[in-house]
Amino acid sequence: MTKISVTATINSPIKEVWEKWTNPAHVIHWNFAHESWHCPKATANLQVGGEFHYLMAAKDGSFEFDFWGTFQAIEKEKCLKIVIGDGREMEVYFQHSINGTEVREVFDPENQNPPEMQQQGWQAILNQFKRYVEQ
Repeated sequence: MTKISVTATINSPIKEVWEKWTNPAHVIHWNFAHESWHCPKATANLQVGGEFHYLMAAKDGSFEFDFWGTFQAIEKEKCLKIVIGDGREMEVYFQHSINGTEVREVFDPENQNPPEMQQQGWQAILNQFKRYVEQ
């Protein structure tokens, strides 16, 4: 199955982008695709073998789930390699660019939703992250 990729260039130094991506105190402010959702709780043990858990929840209380994974490799301010809780692989790359920091996520698609829908959802979350960091 073909991997899906989403990218955003964030007008901020890589150190700040890394901090706001990996620190749960920041994750709760950006980790949702639409304003009708939120991330009321986030934890992360940022070390190889450590887990992150992000509670993704509809604001109306109708649905929630734990988006979680295990860190497989960490290169500070460069790359995270993760196995998501359902066994899919995910990588997040951080690279300095002329306009700030490029963040690129590459992940295995799941089998329940069309790849285009998954790409749009993950891109929406990445766009929320960009807005949060740049505010």
